[in-house]
This record gives sequence, structure tokens and C-alpha cells, in this order.
Amino acid sequence: MVTNTEPATASIQDTLRVAVQVVLPTLAGGVIKRRPLGLAAAQKLQVDRPAVRLLGRLRARYGPGPLRLRVPGRSVDLALSAEDVAEVLAAAPVPFSPSTKEKRAALGHFQPHGVLISDATDRPPRRRFNEEVLEPGRPLHDLAAPFATVIAKEAASLWDKGTLDWDTFNLAWWRIVRQVTLGESAAGDDELTDMLARLRKDANWAYAHPRREELHERFRKRLIEHLERVEPGSLAEVIASATEERKPEVVADQVAHWLFAFDAAGIVTFRALALLATHPAARERADEELGDADLAQPNQFAYLRACALESVRLWPTTPALLRESTADTAWGPAGTTILIFTPFFHRDPESMPYADRFEPEIWLDGSAAANPALVPFSAGPAICPGRDLVLFCASTMLAHLIRDRRFELVSGAVLGPERPLPATLDNFHLKFELVSG
Repeated sequence: MVTNTEPATASIQDTLRVAVQVVLPTLAGGVIKRRPLGLAAAQKLQVDRPAVRLLGRLRARYGPGPLRLRVPGRSVDLALSAEDVAEVLAAAPVPFSPSTKEKRAALGHFQPHGVLISDATDRPPRRRFNEEVLEPGRPLHDLAAPFATVIAKEAASLWDKGTLDWDTFNLAWWRIVRQVTLGESAAGDDELTDMLARLRKDANWAYAHPRREELHERFRKRLIEHLERVEPGSLAEVIASATEERKPEVVADQVAHWLFAFDAAGIVTFRALALLATHPAARERADEELGDADLAQPNQFAYLRACALESVRLWPTTPALLRESTADTAWGPAGTTILIFTPFFHRDPESMPYADRFEPEIWLDGSAAANPALVPFSAGPAICPGRDLVLFCASTMLAHLIRDRRFELVSGAVLGPERPLPATLDNFHLKFELVSG
């Protein structure tokens, strides 16, 4: 049952433990732009494992209700139950707004008009714009056919050298993202996404880093120029006929967020490839699903989608979901920040026997749907509007990478069904090699 009682208050020692074992490692890895060195260190130390254990101990000590952390000058609550996660995420944007102080400070570096950090007046039309263009709730976007063609073209040569590492995959992935979003003319515009990467690195520091206004203006101008070409077969074509939002700078900020989110989708896809390379039973089922499918045409690969979702469950690309109360609630006074640490709920051994296993079937048999704390794309009214498009791109890319090929994971973490999967996985140092025969 959802708690309506006043939050318990953590001791100073437990608040410090949360700061050291949960908050600092999350920030060190890069919340807005992943830091390769930080993620490599996080994998070596397996930082998410002690964080998950700590929250389990706190739940046992203080109960499953909200836990008030002793943060000077702030009201900060930690969610510890799946029911409370569901309650908070379902009540957006009032009284639990996704536009928190921290998010406004971070995302404001490159998308100050983004829907996630918009106020109560601007948020509804911007949300409708995102949904109009991205078509959530539909497994296949209206432009799935040209998107499938782009993915097929860019994936065609990835295995030419007999190996596949992150840098090679990432270059192709970004070419796909730019074409899907902006059109074929943007395929080679690495400078656009390099500018975004620099802005996102600054965003990791939120209010601790000054904003590069000139760089942001150049990025936005370049993005608008791509959008104004209205290339057929891209999201830019849909944007041109959208009815909700017409201001170029506001539209550009929504697109900047899509580019940001697609970066995480690439990480998810590459990790899912590592799981398929190391779990023979899952690979066999994926092969059965592919069958004689025409990969140049859009397909609904339910099992490969489930593999991508399971990759996010095991290693959430958004480890901290934040909400800020807009009014007094049982959680505290208006302005209370609520922290949902997703690795805890995605790897909680007390609520899921498969916590440390690769189990794509849970996304097909109803198990995941029955757990309100499994939130690969958040949940509630602020759920990611691009979730179905992301899953389409990820599953189609996986289909091209595994079709008629045998490969093994030769570098990075040791994965497999015979041992618990690592709590933290560094995608930057994964490498695959084709197996002959």
C-alpha cells in the first residue's frame, strides 16, 4: 500500500552513506554525458552493488516508506518501495514535477526549453508536440520503413574487419540517429553532435559549470538549419507538419533532447549485443525470431525489444529519477526533492529472483508489467515519448548485427548465465570478434 505517513528521518551517518555510496558514484559516471574513465572505474569497483545493498538495509531499518535525508537547507526524500515509485511517477507534473532544480541546471546547458524542464504553462503543448512527432504507443512509427532502410545501410559494413568495438559502433549509430532525426544530409555532420557532446559534458556539472552561451547558440542554429530542410523520411518531415509548436528555438530544444536520449539508446543496444553474445539460449531464441525476416523492411521484433529492455533493467541509463513537489504533500513541503535510484529497484533481490540474471522473457510474460518499479523509460505522464521509436531502432540494429553471424565477447566484463551479472557494466571497453565456422 502506498504510504501516506510522514517520512522517516535517516540518521546523519545513513545520509552520509547515501551521499558516498549512491549519489557520488552516480555523478562520477556522468549523468548527462557518460564519462569513459568514470564508468571504467565504476565497473572495476562495481559501485552499484554496495548502493543496492545499502538501500536494502535502509528499507529494513526504517521501513518501506519515504526516507528523509538530512540535507542542510533542503527537503530530500528517498523512495524505498515500488508502490511509492508508482505513486510519485503517476502524479506528474502536479504535485510531483519532473522539472527539478538539478534538472533545470543540467539540461539548461543545451535544451533550456525542453519539455522535461518546462513550467506548468509551457509543458502541455511541448509534451503534445513530442508525442505528435515521436508517436508513442505505436510499435512502428509512420516512418519506420525509411528508418529501417537507414539502419540497414549503416549496419552493413560494421563487421568488415571481423571485430566490432564501441568506437566503430558509435560512429554508425550516430549516423543513424542524425538521419532518422534530421535527414540524409545530416548523416556526416559529426560537428553537430560533437558540439552537443561538449554541452552535455558541461551539463554533468549542472550549476557548477558556467553555460557556454555562444556554443549553444551555434549548436541550435546548426540544428535549426537541418530541420528547415524538411528532408523526407526523417522526423524533420513530421515536425514541419506538427500542429503544436512552431517556435524554432523551442522545437530545436525538443530535438536536442531526442539526440541526447538516442545516445543512451546506443549504449543499451551495445550492451544487449554483449548479453546475446554470452547467453546461448537467448541467442537461439533471437535467431528463431529473425527467421527469414526481410531486414530492409520494418519489423516488430518482440524478443529483441525485450532484450533491449532487459539491458536497461540490468544497467539503467538513467540511474536517478528526480521529482520535485509543487505543493505540500505527505512527502514534505512544496519544493521537496524525491530521489528514485533505479538500480536499486531494477536489481532488488528481495522482490525479484532474477535480479542478477538476463531474463528478457519478463518483458513478454507480464512479470515486468506487474512490477511498477521497473521503469526503463520512466513511467506515468512524463514517460519517455520516444520509447517505442528507440526500441524499434535498437531491435532493428541488433537484428542486423546478429543475423547469420557467430561472434564472441573478447574484451570487457565477463558475462554469462552461469554467474550473477555485474552490477555495473562499462560499454566503452566491450569488443566483439567474429567466430569462423
